[in-house]
Amino acid sequence: MTMSKAIEIINFSYKYHDGTAALSDIILSIEHGQKVALIGPNGAGKSTLLLVMAGFVKGTGKVLVDGLEINRKNLKKIRTCLGSCLENPDDQLFMPTLFDDVAFGPLNMELEPDQVKARVAEALETVGLARMADKAPHHLSAGQKRAAAIATILAMQPKIITLDEPDGSLDPRNRNNLMKLLGSLPQTLIIATCNMNFAAALVDRAVLLDKGRIIADGDAKEIMSDAELMSEHGLEVAKAIR
Repeated sequence: MTMSKAIEIINFSYKYHDGTAALSDIILSIEHGQKVALIGPNGAGKSTLLLVMAGFVKGTGKVLVDGLEINRKNLKKIRTCLGSCLENPDDQLFMPTLFDDVAFGPLNMELEPDQVKARVAEALETVGLARMADKAPHHLSAGQKRAAAIATILAMQPKIITLDEPDGSLDPRNRNNLMKLLGSLPQTLIIATCNMNFAAALVDRAVLLDKGRIIADGDAKEIMSDAELMSEHGLEVAKAIR
């Protein structure tokens, strides 16, 4: 029996309401355990592609998450398997305390109270916020908010985590802390970013998107060190390749 892929996208296309092509004929397969960067200039389709994986965007073609085709019947199961970290962590932190935010997902999964507490404690410990459970999320720093948003996903124990521009608004220290955290996670990671140095420190594979199409897909070191390719698509060569 062949093991299902983390993500399988077959000939997927999507147009905005005005008819503009957002994604065109995307073919992408990601194995469990891979750490993959979706790179490309602003407007390339990276964020839209993450929304497709999470089942928030419908188009033509087929999308499977852990072997399950995205449809109404499978959506709830898919969203326990794949957790999405949004570009702005404030969009994920809306409860009175950090504990409540991290508990929100497990409670919706109808886990027992003891299980919820255990998952919250483990998630906050993993992201270095174990002592912050009673704090109001809006009192956290930018780096702490980013870590807290990741904790809300970890508490649901997904197999796959997608992150949209996770290093945005972070200073160098918090960016390094985030890189260490993400590098330590066992889950499949799919990271959309314009920051080549951030991506190069974390991933083995890069998928270059531009104007809604996949331009290159392969070894991160090869793609992100190709000066001509990077320049052609408005990106910088990564200084630090893993």
